[in-house]
Amino acid sequence: MNQEQPRRHQADQDPIKYGDVLPVSGDLAQKPIAPEDAAMMQSAESRVLGQTQPGGVASVMQSAATRNEQAGIVGHRDVTDVTCDRGVTVTETQVPGRRIVTESIGGQVVGQFVEPTPVQGGQTGVVGESALTIGEALEATAHTVGDKPVEQSDASAIQAAEVRATGCNVITPGGLASMAQSAASYNADCQRDEDKIKIGDVLSGATAKLPADKAATRQDAAGVASAEMRNNPDATATPGGVAASVAAAARLNESVNNVM
Repeated sequence: MNQEQPRRHQADQDPIKYGDVLPVSGDLAQKPIAPEDAAMMQSAESRVLGQTQPGGVASVMQSAATRNEQAGIVGHRDVTDVTCDRGVTVTETQVPGRRIVTESIGGQVVGQFVEPTPVQGGQTGVVGESALTIGEALEATAHTVGDKPVEQSDASAIQAAEVRATGCNVITPGGLASMAQSAASYNADCQRDEDKIKIGDVLSGATAKLPADKAATRQDAAGVASAEMRNNPDATATPGGVAASVAAAARLNESVNNVM
């Protein structure tokens, strides 16, 4: 595979860049989507999901890459340097009756959704028991952005999630919120990223660390998102982060209840 090279293309047609169609930032946002990038995502989706998802990330990338190739902006075997170096991934987190699928490009989360999975015999009809909980959503966050250093916005979101899961405004000593706040404070004074405490360190096994738990609702998701964005200088939530995972769980719970 060849890394992207400058090419002559029609002057009246701009390249379709990652930032035009996907929620990415930095250098990747300015890169034209190349055919081999799309092929890598198609392969990753097929490996995990069994097929490319209609209207999904791979489908969007393929459409953009085809247009860029037809315009002479990229070649058929071109690959973007970011995807070549850091790759694309599609991962799944299994919870009872559900799986949370997260798609990333160059380390940036570009898509996340929840799918129902077959329930073990004898458990049908117990929607309330199989609903995704806040604790399970936090565990999913450990998988999606587990390598991200804990920041104040993450700690605030985790605290909001714990309060809603337990129904208690008192922070449990040694609990998730306490651990997250300690991690954020430590990381603020830590110079090297490799020495910082990561989200995965705090949220792995989150369900067992909560004294109580509950099914995630739209109201829970809104409260967690507000806490995360309010404490982020950019006033945004991390893709695949705490707020995004609670929101994904709430959406699935709501859709299941609407079906039943």
